[in-house]
Amino acid sequence: MISKTVKQWKVDLVFGAFHNVFNIKHPALRQAQGEHIKYQTSSRNFKKLQSILNFSIFGRLKGVECLNLLNPIYWKNNTLLIIDQTKLPMELEEVTLTSVKEVWDAIKKLKVRGAPAIGIAAGYGVVLSALSHIQLSLEEFVKKIRKDIDYLKTSRPTAVNLFLILDQFVNLIESVNGNNEEILDKIKRLAIAVHEDDKERCNRIGEFGQELIPDSAIVLTHCNTGTLATGGIGTALGIIYTAVEKGKQVKVFVDETRPLLQGSRLTAYELNHAQINATLISDNMAASVMANNKIDAILVGADRIATNGDTANKIGTYGLAVLAKYHKIPFYIVAPLTTFDLETETGKEIPIEEREYDEVRKIKNSYISPEKINVYNPAFDITPHELITGIITDQGIINEPDEEKIKELYKKIQKPIMNQNIRSYNNEQR
Repeated sequence: MISKTVKQWKVDLVFGAFHNVFNIKHPALRQAQGEHIKYQTSSRNFKKLQSILNFSIFGRLKGVECLNLLNPIYWKNNTLLIIDQTKLPMELEEVTLTSVKEVWDAIKKLKVRGAPAIGIAAGYGVVLSALSHIQLSLEEFVKKIRKDIDYLKTSRPTAVNLFLILDQFVNLIESVNGNNEEILDKIKRLAIAVHEDDKERCNRIGEFGQELIPDSAIVLTHCNTGTLATGGIGTALGIIYTAVEKGKQVKVFVDETRPLLQGSRLTAYELNHAQINATLISDNMAASVMANNKIDAILVGADRIATNGDTANKIGTYGLAVLAKYHKIPFYIVAPLTTFDLETETGKEIPIEEREYDEVRKIKNSYISPEKINVYNPAFDITPHELITGIITDQGIINEPDEEKIKELYKKIQKPIMNQNIRSYNNEQR
C-alpha cells in the first residue's frame, strides 16, 4: 500500500465511480474541471485508474454538468478507444481500435452498440482506413477507403445511422480535391464533426423530452439508451439525466432486456453510476409493474424509424407498447433525426438482424438451456406507429406520429441529418 499521495491529476472526473468500480475509498468531492485531485490507493488500482484517466473514459459530458456520466467513445493519437460493453458491469475495460477490421468486429460483437454510437464508431473507422492506406496512389487510396466503407456497412443491418453516416464519407471522398494527406485531414474532421453532432442532438432531445416528465415521476425504460449508446448524454436516458439535472425526482424501472441483458448490464450500471433511483426488473415483470405502479411514461430508443413512424428497436419493445396501450401509459420513442429512414415506407421493409443462437442458450459462457435446442433470436422488433404516443427528436416532439407529420417536420428543416457542426464543416470544403 502506498502511504502518501501517489499523483496529482488535472482531470474532469466521475468521483462516485471509483468506490463502485475500483473499491477505492475517496472523499465525497465534486470539484470543477481542472482542479488537482489527490488519491491514496494501492499500486494495482492506481495503474488501472491511471489508464482510465489517460483515455478519458470517465468524463463530464456537455449538457448535463453535475451528473456522473460515462464517456465510452474517445479518439486520441489516431486511435479509437471504447469501453468494451460486453464486459460490463463486472469489468470496466477500454479497448484500443487501430484498424477497420477491429472497428467492424467491435460493432458486430456489441463491444460498441446503440444506433448513434455505431455510426460514430464507423466514422472513426473510416479515418483508420485512410491512415492505413495513406502511402498508396491517390486513385488506390480512394478505392481502398470506399471498399472499407462498404465493409463497415456489413457489420449491423438494422441501425440506419450507420448507413447515413458512412454515406457522408462516400460523398466526401467523391467530391473533394486534394492529395492523400488533405483527404485524410478532411475525413478526420468529418468524423469529429459527426461525433459532436450527436452530442448536441442528445442535449436537445433531453431538453425537449424533460418537459414531458413531471416533477416527481416514475419511468420505465428498455435496453440501453444512455451515454453508452450514443456520443452524448443519451436519448431516452438523456431525458432522465436532463430531468434530474433540473431538480426533478425521477424513479426508473429498468427492464433487464433479454437475451443480452443490456438493461441490467448497462442501463442499471449507468443509472447507479449517476446515482439515480433505479429498480431492475425482469422483462416478464413489466406488465405487473404497469398494473401496480403509477408509471408516468415509458421511454425507449430506436434503431430505425420508417416514414410512417413504425419503429425498429430492441426486441421486447413491441410488447411494452402493447402493454402501455392497455394500461393507458404514454409510450415514447426517443431518437435523433439521424435514426429516421425516409426511404423505408413502413416497418415491414426494415431488415431485422437475427443473431447467434448461443446468445439465448447461454449467459456469458454458461448454458442455461439444452445445448442443441432450436432458437429464434431476432435482435429487434417493429412497433407500429399506432401504438406510439410520440417520437421525441432533436427537432421537437412528433405526437401520434404518421407519415404526414414526419414529412411535415422534415419540410421545416433545411438539412435534417446535419447540425451546425457538420454544416460548418461542409461549408469549409466548398
